[in-house]
Amino acid sequence: MKISSAKLDVIAVRRSQYPNDNKPEFLLVGRSNVGKSSFINTLLNQKNLARTSSRPGKTQTLNFYLVNDLFYLIDVPGYGYASVNHEQQKKMGLMIEEYLEKRDEMKRVFMLVDFRIKPTENDILMYQFLKYYNIPVTLVLTKVDKVSTSKKEKHLKVIKDTINLAVGDDLVLFSSVSKTGKSEIFKILENYIIETI
Repeated sequence: MKISSAKLDVIAVRRSQYPNDNKPEFLLVGRSNVGKSSFINTLLNQKNLARTSSRPGKTQTLNFYLVNDLFYLIDVPGYGYASVNHEQQKKMGLMIEEYLEKRDEMKRVFMLVDFRIKPTENDILMYQFLKYYNIPVTLVLTKVDKVSTSKKEKHLKVIKDTINLAVGDDLVLFSSVSKTGKSEIFKILENYIIETI
């Protein structure tokens, strides 16, 4: 896939603000600081389209990035960050739930998990939440460049044992530094986009 255009097109907090052009949408979820902004910037060949922040929990809206005028990547608030108070967490959770409940344009979720550490309780809950809605998921294991080759299999086993992937779900090893996994993500996107053209 060649990226010819990418822009932050819509910022939404409720259903009435979502795009209404029926383009396929792909949701990005993950705990705060897992590397969602870096993932977006790497895929779209941009340095600062999605702002990386030293303060986790900064994204508090649904950010719709329009790519090649064909599809949307949607960045949602990260979960599991202690400095976001309970009321804000609840509000953001409801915002994501409202999106997932009745969004026919949503084709797949890319769920980002830090490859270096065992998936957290919040990661497990998020995966179960997505499966409750029967949403297809690709587990994107970020920061793989930070794990030595000799330890990769061990880390992979821990993640697979902790998050029991449902049939039809898959995982991709990803690095925004080495660009590992970028072509695999593009293939997944292309399969859905070809279906809708």
